[in-house]
Amino acid sequence: MSQLHNLSAIHIKDINLWAHVGVLESERIHGQRFLLDLSFWLELDESSKLDKLDKSIDYSEAVKAVKKLSFEIKCLTIEYFSDQILNLLESLYGPVPIHILLTKCSPPIDGFTGSVLIEKKRNFLFPIN
Repeated sequence: MSQLHNLSAIHIKDINLWAHVGVLESERIHGQRFLLDLSFWLELDESSKLDKLDKSIDYSEAVKAVKKLSFEIKCLTIEYFSDQILNLLESLYGPVPIHILLTKCSPPIDGFTGSVLIEKKRNFLFPIN
């Protein structure tokens, strides 16, 4: 049996971020709210059996690092912002399978009251839903 079948997921949902991201200059000056969901696929059998953090990941590091990045970044697109998040997470945890959903909560589009979301995956050798 392939080790890929033994992977478990850790999901971190609804990380509130404030970032200076957008095509409009006012978005980059004043900033706006984003929500971020992160998922990591890992071999967690040993951590589950031994109750050892060093056999898993410390996801509090991801939350702190992404919040710090969001305060520092100024860019035009959520595509770029999402890539910087993935780069940061890889620098923390290495090339583990990562899935992110980054939501721009209130994009300034006339007559639009919804949100815009980008979904990205990295380091997957198999399809995920």
